[in-house]
Amino acid sequence: MQEEISYKSAGVDTEAGQEFVKKIKQNVESTHGPRVLGGLGGFSGAFDVSFLKNYKNPILLSGTDGVGTKVELARLFNIHDTIGIDLVAMCVNDILVSGGEPLFFLDYIACGKLIPERMERIVAGIVKGCKLSGAALLGGETAEHPGTMDPDEYDLGGFVVGAVEKEDLIDGSKIKPGDIVLGLESSGPHSNGFSLIRKLYLEGGRKLPADPGLVDFLKEFALRPTRIYVQSILNLIKKVEVKGMVHITGGGFYENIPRVLSDSLAIEIKRENLPENPFFARVQKDFPSLTEKELYSTFNMGIGYIVIVSPESVADATAALEEKGELVHKIGVITSKNKESVLFV
Repeated sequence: MQEEISYKSAGVDTEAGQEFVKKIKQNVESTHGPRVLGGLGGFSGAFDVSFLKNYKNPILLSGTDGVGTKVELARLFNIHDTIGIDLVAMCVNDILVSGGEPLFFLDYIACGKLIPERMERIVAGIVKGCKLSGAALLGGETAEHPGTMDPDEYDLGGFVVGAVEKEDLIDGSKIKPGDIVLGLESSGPHSNGFSLIRKLYLEGGRKLPADPGLVDFLKEFALRPTRIYVQSILNLIKKVEVKGMVHITGGGFYENIPRVLSDSLAIEIKRENLPENPFFARVQKDFPSLTEKELYSTFNMGIGYIVIVSPESVADATAALEEKGELVHKIGVITSKNKESVLFV
């Protein structure tokens, strides 16, 4: 007798998907304020932007990102309730650089098989990230990819929209020599450099190491969620003129800092003023052959976000950031460019 052919027999369980949406509905809608119209489950999310009429010249900012191969460690440790925070953080921190306030967030989850309990934990992390950043989780999509992904594999994509007044847009154009560079501490590697981390510490890049102590180290430090700086920075820009900001993501210091500097400027960073992060200290100890250039081109090395202000604003800026729980370091100064855009002294 021939087997009945159906979408489910091909590996896609639409009924499980519908049940999953029902289970996460209340959690997702806890991020909704009066600007969100309707609920979860429609073909699109609706967000009332009539408040933008209170702006003189409103600018919409958008961003999209993922969490890279950090999902592989989440899968290996079976810890899925923080990876969603990473997803939101990587998106909202990017638009924050321009002074943008996040309005709403969308997610996309692709998986080999929809495992409801695991997916609920992932979405719970996304919800937490949205609450930390003040964004509404407006909608999302979960797609099963049987036959192209293993049943326990998944990947994430995030999308954010925010707004800023045009005259308040921060683009680095006011930065000049003598301005001070403040570094805000990261929680760890955030969501970047995990292909190198896996190469260094995982067996074949895919299996946890045999050393239990190393497993505990990775579990404690590598999976710490990306810090969301939104509330701290929104509080800061109300009190101090911020000339430029940098989110230290993929490409580290060398790739991200020049994005906010004109061709005539450089940043001079004092090594002695950088904080010691236990994760990166361990990496440097275990792999002394990794050069400083490679480390600072790959990781955030303990500084997840940079704020550039005038010398007279340093005290007020530091106070405003510390008021929101940030650990702030005066890590460098803006100089005229000689050869390199980023110099360590």
